[in-house]
Amino acid sequence: MAVNVSMRESTVVRPAAATPRQSLWLSNMDLVQRTTHTPLVYFYKPSDIAGAGKGNNFFDMRVLKDALSKALVPFYPLAGRLRQKKDKGENGRIEIDCNAEGALFAVADSSFCIDDFGDFAPTPEFERGLIPTVDYSDGISSFPLLLVQITYLKCGGVALGLGVDHRVSDGLSTLHFINTWSDMARGLEVAIRPSMDRTILRARDPPRSLSDYNHHIAYPPRNKHESTAATTVTSFRFTREHINVLKAMSTMTIADDDDMTTLPFKFTTFEVFAGHVWRCA
Repeated sequence: MAVNVSMRESTVVRPAAATPRQSLWLSNMDLVQRTTHTPLVYFYKPSDIAGAGKGNNFFDMRVLKDALSKALVPFYPLAGRLRQKKDKGENGRIEIDCNAEGALFAVADSSFCIDDFGDFAPTPEFERGLIPTVDYSDGISSFPLLLVQITYLKCGGVALGLGVDHRVSDGLSTLHFINTWSDMARGLEVAIRPSMDRTILRARDPPRSLSDYNHHIAYPPRNKHESTAATTVTSFRFTREHINVLKAMSTMTIADDDDMTTLPFKFTTFEVFAGHVWRCA
């Protein structure tokens, strides 16, 4: 389902203050990522104030744009561009050029309502229209690493779409950025400053084997009876009642060293849900 949108504006937002002008080394794990932006879309129900984005502070695009500019100061690599090194020995290796060229910020309106998106099944058509698109054909230095779009829906709700280059930020780091952006939009300061040093993931030079540590894990061969049918996308909704049932089924006791008795061990929501998905996969 492609979303019909009418674009209000599309601009580049740069850091609000001077940022370090440097190059950041990328690890081998970063470099295996393909040239694309990881999509994220958040939906927010209509505010009690009528007319989201028009005369009130519910997703005020000016507040969000200003906060984005401030958030790009501590998260300055997101305002940079990728480039290939030309140094002898690492010629062609990709790195982040922290040049503060900025992130893409777009604002749009849509005739869609939140209810029109059904079960929010993540399909390419679902994302189209809610996240800015870029042209990758001009090379890795030609496009922003962070794409943002605020779409005001007909029902008064808002869709916040983001595209993040995975070579720059993984899931946890992206959520860290989004939370910081949200804090700054509410007038707060950076709670936890990000770390930019990826050289801790650099291979040992010269290589050094660890003879007392067997780190090799043989990959099990694929089951020849496994289905090769096309992948389908399905969305499952887990309510609080479902989670409580899983928790009731997940029982374990641990020993109490003080009086040699056993105590019930409680699993978190994440643990029981991840365990359920693992067993059903």
